Amino acid sequence: MNRATPRLRALAALPFVLALAVHLLLFARWRDELPAELATHFSAGGEADGWTGPTAYVLVGTALLLGLAAGWTALVRRRYLWAAWATAGFAGGLLVQLLRANRVDAFEAVVFAPAMDLGVALVVAVAAGAAGWALTALVPEEPAREPFDGPGDGPRLPLAAGEAVGWSKDTGSRALTVLAVLALAAAPVTLLVATWPGALLGLLGLVIGVPGLALARVRVTVDRHGLTVRSALVPRPRVRVPLDGVEGASVREIDAIADFGGWGYRVRAHRTGVVLRSGEALVVRRGSGREFAVTVPDARTAAALLNALVERHGKV
Repeated sequence: MNRATPRLRALAALPFVLALAVHLLLFARWRDELPAELATHFSAGGEADGWTGPTAYVLVGTALLLGLAAGWTALVRRRYLWAAWATAGFAGGLLVQLLRANRVDAFEAVVFAPAMDLGVALVVAVAAGAAGWALTALVPEEPAREPFDGPGDGPRLPLAAGEAVGWSKDTGSRALTVLAVLALAAAPVTLLVATWPGALLGLLGLVIGVPGLALARVRVTVDRHGLTVRSALVPRPRVRVPLDGVEGASVREIDAIADFGGWGYRVRAHRTGVVLRSGEALVVRRGSGREFAVTVPDARTAAALLNALVERHGKV
């Protein structure tokens, strides 16, 4: 399985550190030229319609860059290093342009040009992305990945005739739990204090938080009924693959991003999965030819038991 090396993580964090340093240095240099309330939101015509105090502005800008840095540092892969740099360039460039536009000139009216500021930020993003692409040469090539193919002849547990046996284990994602809790905590506050269309963000928090929390921890069970994956908190959602629908099971090392494009319940061509992390996963080939994967510790025992149960079921 491909994991980010310390060097790759450092290179992914570097552009955000640079962007934050430039932003804070310029803020300190221009502090006396900034108004008591900075314009931070603009209408389609370029008129300022939202303001933030300097202290709050710095805190929000710092939190934004640090949050993006944490995300990219945790998730980056070698081939996406350029995207981390482009993201830092765009966010940092936009923050600097916002500061520049808010500087008060005693002899000239302050004129905001959001479209131009976005254009400048995009140019900075392209330049930063190119730098990130060049720095990819400093990171070793990732080893070739094992194809995500069928289970084939997976492991088996010896079962006596009529023996009742089962396997169950809980597994979860701390990151998904934290994100879901934050979304749910922010939703009621946003719904209460925000005006339309800002209240949509509150509804979005509920839409993301509720299913996210339900899938943040799941229970994986293998028994005479087949494979069952359900939320550890509530009875639903639930995925069940009966023994009649299983052709075989095996263990795979999967990468959440490369193989499934993220976390949660994932749907890809010819396969679905409940993916809460990268690493060991139980992979089941269904009778339809599609595959179902669930990331869970001790997946080998689960695969061996499921294969044995399928084999015994076929002899009944």
